[in-house]
Amino acid sequence: MLIKGTFKMFISSKIVLVSIFAVLLAACGQPKVASPVDTFKTYTKAIKQKDTTTMKLLLSDATIKMHEREAKAQGVTVDDIVKRETIFSENQKTVEFRNEKIDGDKATIEIKNIYNKWEKLPFVLEEGAWKIDKVTYANQIQAEIEEQNRKMDELMHNDTVPTPSAATPQ
Repeated sequence: MLIKGTFKMFISSKIVLVSIFAVLLAACGQPKVASPVDTFKTYTKAIKQKDTTTMKLLLSDATIKMHEREAKAQGVTVDDIVKRETIFSENQKTVEFRNEKIDGDKATIEIKNIYNKWEKLPFVLEEGAWKIDKVTYANQIQAEIEEQNRKMDELMHNDTVPTPSAATPQ
């Protein structure tokens, strides 16, 4: 009888503890998601510390797949690509950023590039965490290059060489 009463008391105390834990967990709410700026700061620290594992964790799935294709084509490891293709140089002393903008599951921050110009770095929300989206970043750069090339072609094709007229002295 004593064992049966002790067992009931043990079960009751476990139920109370689980209930208290559930209430405390609900009161705390969901853990705070690191912002795109937080993700970027962590990424910059990882570059400086040559922490490839952390760098990869902060990159979007599409970015990792892009790096896997590059690694395969070049006969190197994904880690080699991740270390080599950073957003800025590991020797860079400071990295300036501003204007975090979040729109649903996409976000951007502006970073100052090596030419001292601001450009947008895209992020995507994946599995509850903000990840750097270098695929979109690369596509933006490619689109800018194509636009510059188009403008150059247009200038070259519109620039006509004047033909000498009969009135021009020889």
